Amino acid sequence: MSDNKIFNPEEKAKLKHLMTEGMSVLSEVEALNGGLADTIKAIAEEMDIKPSVLKKAVSVAYKSTFTKATDDFELLDNILNTVDRTE
Repeated sequence: MSDNKIFNPEEKAKLKHLMTEGMSVLSEVEALNGGLADTIKAIAEEMDIKPSVLKKAVSVAYKSTFTKATDDFELLDNILNTVDRTE
């Protein structure tokens, strides 16, 4: 299969539109992620909590994966207790 597909004018226009819109969306996502990171950092500092813990809490809440996170932690706890590495 050739990597040098020839795009017709309609396909070329669609690709250009996709690139423009896609780059705009990714730029917005990057800005929003930066704002969220700044907010998490500020609140973490204010509340004396690690930013990574707050970020994880936001992620778990968004994805509704609390049960999985709890199961993963219980397994981690079990493994570390098994090898006497809980301190």
